Amino acid sequence: MNIRDTKETLVATNADLAGASFSDVKLEGARFDDVNLSQAKFTNINLSGAIFSDVNLSNVEIDDCNIAGMKIRGVLVSELLKAHGRP
Repeated sequence: MNIRDTKETLVATNADLAGASFSDVKLEGARFDDVNLSQAKFTNINLSGAIFSDVNLSNVEIDDCNIAGMKIRGVLVSELLKAHGRP
């Protein structure tokens, strides 16, 4: 699936995206509900405002991504990183 040029907000519900690779994509405001993202990789992605709910994030890699406003279970990811001494 190529979502590179979409102007729509991605909403993924009840989906198995295990092992998916997301690279150079704008996913700001995206919603992932009841999704398997295990072993997925996010590289150079705008995830600002993205919301993950009931999502399997085991072994997910997130590198060089904008996570401003991104929440997991209602918690800002930037706050989690700050609490662990990460910028």
